[in-house]
Amino acid sequence: MEFFRTERLIIRRFEKEDAPDLFDYFEEPRVNCFMDEKLSDLGEALAETEKKSWDSSQFAVCLKENGSLIGNLFAYPERDSDTYGVGWNFNSKFGGQGFASEAAKGLFDYLFEEKNTRRIYCYVEEDNLPSQKLCKRLGMRQEGLFLDYVSFVKNDDGSLRYENTMQLAILKREWERK
Repeated sequence: MEFFRTERLIIRRFEKEDAPDLFDYFEEPRVNCFMDEKLSDLGEALAETEKKSWDSSQFAVCLKENGSLIGNLFAYPERDSDTYGVGWNFNSKFGGQGFASEAAKGLFDYLFEEKNTRRIYCYVEEDNLPSQKLCKRLGMRQEGLFLDYVSFVKNDDGSLRYENTMQLAILKREWERK
């Protein structure tokens, strides 16, 4: 099932054929918040694509030119369903080409127009500068900074390493003015 298209991308449900491409960027996640999704082998990647294919909050980001998976988006509705928490993860091999911006902009359009969303927010770790920059390009504003908010990895001594996390958001009326 296809959700939407952009100039260079197709955003659709995951398929089992995505497993090798998913493994390519989840074998060594670039940011700590995705460490719990780290994949050890192609079998795990296949199981993960199957799981994501049934999850309505998961979106596969694929190149129009050849259908290759280059990343994923996610959007989780809050209880009132007019607010979504979003995020993204892209294969670093496709960095610096504007794909994340293009996909995220398409996701925001989709959520605001098709799902009648009122508010979109995301959490970004303080050291994840590429995602912070993307949020700013999308017109999101920082709403808060949570100190020692969450731990995804451990320090060398085995203790939990907590990370400062920013919350950024945008309202539908702000998006429409942008």
